[in-house]
Amino acid sequence: MTGAVALALAGWVYDAGRRIAGFDHSESAQEIGTLRSRVTDLEAEVSKLRTANNASEASLQIERTAQQQLTAQVRTLEAENNRLKEENAVFERLSQGDAKESVIAISRLRVFPDGIGGRYRYQFLVAQNGEQRGKEFKGNLQIAVNLPPEGGGGMISIPRPNDPDPSRFLIVFKHFRRIDGVFTVPNGAKPKSVEVRLIQDGAIRASQTVTL
Repeated sequence: MTGAVALALAGWVYDAGRRIAGFDHSESAQEIGTLRSRVTDLEAEVSKLRTANNASEASLQIERTAQQQLTAQVRTLEAENNRLKEENAVFERLSQGDAKESVIAISRLRVFPDGIGGRYRYQFLVAQNGEQRGKEFKGNLQIAVNLPPEGGGGMISIPRPNDPDPSRFLIVFKHFRRIDGVFTVPNGAKPKSVEVRLIQDGAIRASQTVTL
């Protein structure tokens, strides 16, 4: 009993001391609750601001990406427009050839790497004028690739006898045509030069060579 009274007395003295010192538990609990509520409100506000900022950055990124895509498209269209103008000028020049002579002409030959593994892309224009103008030309494309010594050397002819799709080298046109295709050289070698030929009835009707 004496122990219980002593503990009770000690508690009363402790609480009295805190009140004398100006510390009231109920008031402190209320203040702590108010501070916690304020902290919660501030955290919610920070979260809203962070979300709004992220949304703004995402919107800016989308606008920036869209602008870059539009710029790239404009450049592509401008390049295509310039290419068409140049090709049209070539065709007009070819069409003014001697009408008494049948001519198959190859112009603007380009050969450049296209990916990996020794794959190359070729592009050129072909047109006919003279008395055959407007008549159908039907022949085959042959590509002669001159390889350097480090690439095995020698000359390879495309299409090869075992080509899986020889029909892609069939060339049919009346007035003019733009030719675009790919070929692959062995061992990833870089060709020294490439010659394209138009073959009809076993004879070379036109050819052009480009040095790489």
